[in-house]
Amino acid sequence: MGQQSGGIDADTIKRLAREIDDLCQAGVEVGLVIGGGNIIRGATQASEGLDRVTGDHMGMLATVINGMALQSAMEAIGIPTRVQTAIPIQSVAEPFIRRRAMRHMDLGRVVIFVAGTGNPFFSTDTAAALRASEIGAEAILKATKVDGIYTADPKKDTTATKYDRITYSEALSKRLQVMDSTAFTLCMDNRVPILVFDLMTPNNIRNAVLGLPVGTLVTAE
Repeated sequence: MGQQSGGIDADTIKRLAREIDDLCQAGVEVGLVIGGGNIIRGATQASEGLDRVTGDHMGMLATVINGMALQSAMEAIGIPTRVQTAIPIQSVAEPFIRRRAMRHMDLGRVVIFVAGTGNPFFSTDTAAALRASEIGAEAILKATKVDGIYTADPKKDTTATKYDRITYSEALSKRLQVMDSTAFTLCMDNRVPILVFDLMTPNNIRNAVLGLPVGTLVTAE
């Protein structure tokens, strides 16, 4: 949503498409898990009185809208893209099939995974951890609004310092909010490294993939 209060910002979508194109040109296989918080958050709706299951399904449908928007922007600059959904919507996107997703990526296509896991009560983080584990991803790049993991919330504690690298066990013992517990446990059990970085800084996606000092890396050791 860029600097808007909600919805889809065309300039932000186009910038992301260009940055993903840089990865494709460098030969990186890319799978994207996209959220829907710019449109609706199921948990927020539930806190305001909406049934939680209904709210989560609405949130999953919002991710489909975002996935379609990103696909359109990427295809406009020549990136072959497939959207795979955990909720069957045959006229809009392919169903998620693990082997098909991996085949798309082998052929140089970007796969956008939408509709979360297809189940309520699971976050976008969990969907990312699950898909990464299923396709054998080398790492999860968690693109967010902060530039890494801190000892405390930097917006509330001016003495908070950023970690450049931390282990799963340290993150757990310090109760750092890397991901929700289900997603984090999946990554830890399957030894999928997590890199948390600021999405809004230009070229950060490429810098993260190239191993430049960006964000905070969470690993087993």
